[in-house]
Amino acid sequence: MDFKLGEEHRLLQSSVRDFAEKEVKPEAAQRDRTGEFPRYIVEKMGKLGLMGIVFPTELGGAGLDYLSYVIAVEELARIDASVAITLLAHTLCASHIYYFGNEEQKKRYLPPLAKGERLGAWALTEPGAGSDAASMKTMATPDESGWRLNGEKIFTTNGSFAETFVVMASTDMSKGARGISAFIVDGNTPGLSRAKRFEKLGFNSSDTAGLILDNARVAKELILGEVNAGFRQVMGVLDGGRIGVAAMSVGIARACLEESVSYAKQRRQFNQPIADFQAIQWMLSDMATEADAARLLVYRAARMKDAGERCTKESSMAKLFASEAAVKAATKAVQVHGGYGYIKEFAVERYFRDAKLCEIGEGTTEIQKMVIAREILK
Repeated sequence: MDFKLGEEHRLLQSSVRDFAEKEVKPEAAQRDRTGEFPRYIVEKMGKLGLMGIVFPTELGGAGLDYLSYVIAVEELARIDASVAITLLAHTLCASHIYYFGNEEQKKRYLPPLAKGERLGAWALTEPGAGSDAASMKTMATPDESGWRLNGEKIFTTNGSFAETFVVMASTDMSKGARGISAFIVDGNTPGLSRAKRFEKLGFNSSDTAGLILDNARVAKELILGEVNAGFRQVMGVLDGGRIGVAAMSVGIARACLEESVSYAKQRRQFNQPIADFQAIQWMLSDMATEADAARLLVYRAARMKDAGERCTKESSMAKLFASEAAVKAATKAVQVHGGYGYIKEFAVERYFRDAKLCEIGEGTTEIQKMVIAREILK
């Protein structure tokens, strides 16, 4: 495998890095304090082509590959992980429609999503169905005009602001995972309401909300794929989603390293920069090594996806390793900064709070190990 990025990918990396520095960074700390959703940044990302980076140009996208996507996610997460995860959730929704929708569904819904004119969200998790997603209670009941959806979703990223949802619901409770279907649900659908936004440990300017479905009417043509095929679709969508979370984790780890290197060079104790102390050097060495290793795992999974290869094991490996690397890097970054790392004036305090979600979202660390073990024991 060639580990060097080609010119096209380097240009994209430079462009997104410049965008993140100029447009995302200036008010990142303020958004974290206030919880303001970065809608104006989302609009700018749409104009830059980031909201549809992996989708074909004929459907409004940028027509780039998945490696381009993870490069962009890393650069955004390096500055503000809340912006990055907003893009991740939007891409989950659009990807589900792209991979499993029919031509009419794709032509209707993907262009406004890919152009950033509409924000997408993907609704799977429920109060009693997290890692055990197959135990969901949301029901889809057929009627003369289509389907009626009833149930509750939680932890829906972009849930308060999304105009387009992909919602998973059971169409046959007796079949468990094999009785789940996926539906496109417009944000203004009667019977769909947004619950209160969750207040979180980190990712404060990312929107995380609940959804209430009370006889929400969905037209019969808005089911994605075949009835009862939704869980298989979810597993396929999550392969790509986990690569995205892994890339976000790399961005956080890289930010922790860069902040720590800068601080260690200028912070003096005992008449010398703390960068001269072996204890600090070893922490920086660990952070750098693990961030680079995580990035290579992400690139491998992304290249496999671009090649059309099955990457379930590789995406889980990337997500597992990168998320743990982000948490370790954030912990070490706070340690390097000492007392200053524990106050909000320094960015590593935010990175420390953001990093933990990487080990939880898109499947916990424990779920990733189960997936990896299942794949290697086949």
